[in-house]
Amino acid sequence: MTIKLGYADSVINKCSECEGPEAYTLENKCECGKPAKELMRISILDAPGHETLMATAIAGSSVIDAILFIIAANEPCPMQQTKEHLMIINILNIKNVIIVQTKVDIVGKEKAIAHYNQIKDFIKGSSIEDAPIVPVMTNQNINIDALMEKIAGFKIPVRDLDSDPIMYVVRSFDVNKPGTKIEALSGGVIGGAITKGRFKTGEEIEIRPGIKIEAKKEKSKFTYKAIRTKITKLYNGNNVLEEAVPGGLVGISTQMDPSFAKADNLVGNIVGIPGKLPDMVNEINITFFKMKRNDIPDIQLKENEPLILGAGTATLVGYVKSIKKQQVHIQLKHPACIEKSSKIAIMQNIGQRWRLVGHGTLL
Repeated sequence: MTIKLGYADSVINKCSECEGPEAYTLENKCECGKPAKELMRISILDAPGHETLMATAIAGSSVIDAILFIIAANEPCPMQQTKEHLMIINILNIKNVIIVQTKVDIVGKEKAIAHYNQIKDFIKGSSIEDAPIVPVMTNQNINIDALMEKIAGFKIPVRDLDSDPIMYVVRSFDVNKPGTKIEALSGGVIGGAITKGRFKTGEEIEIRPGIKIEAKKEKSKFTYKAIRTKITKLYNGNNVLEEAVPGGLVGISTQMDPSFAKADNLVGNIVGIPGKLPDMVNEINITFFKMKRNDIPDIQLKENEPLILGAGTATLVGYVKSIKKQQVHIQLKHPACIEKSSKIAIMQNIGQRWRLVGHGTLL
């Protein structure tokens, strides 16, 4: 079962001679024989779909500009995880959404049409009521060109290039093979999405909250220490960059100890210029917005109750310390670094399962 965020880069090309969906291709040559030129480079972030893994999906939702909402035709619509995905879309108020109806070749024409109508009923009254629905046969490459045409029609968000840079870490790696000599070791690599500003090769960066270390004076056995390092290379897919800006996923090779980055150890951190990142906090105050759900009991938050929080790409454990109307004071199990503009997804343990019950904004 997939429990980590995955990502890949792709390029949508367009033929200048053809019209309609047939003009769009993943190849650099059109079916008509004419060359197809690069139109748009996209990064695809794949979040797990199963409802018990929603914390990972929520964590990934903070770094996206648009959504391909995948709904399989061989299952009734909506499944439980489909309902929760729509809740996240509504919370984030993301408008760039395409619904992709997959596996239509498995069920046949009549059932595919009936399933299409189920999808229309499901999204009625939601923030994506008018989102296009594109049926596809992926293994036959049927209607993928129509899907690319819809993606190419998305309005690209206005990027903030002048603020201090911020990047959310989605994956982190030790790229060295076992047995590599010390003098030949490469530094740790982090991958993620830049939300604002610019990063440049050779620049010093800070990663917060960083790595877990043994505490000396604190009450807790462990604490966290921020990492300072330098950028040695920037990547977008296979392309080496001198400068990276918002839009698409970026890989950063660094000079840090590769053991810090191995096995996604730095997922949930944020990256920026030293001294320009938000402070690390052990507790937060939020305004809590409870979601209306008719599929789970309406259980109010109570003091000392554990919660799972999705903030940026971090999945955090917290405990309710006090509640006053909509304001909730939460003690975090481990320090976190959270931007003030972040929306925080909140999951509550109901019936021995973690369920999405609402979201909060930082006070």
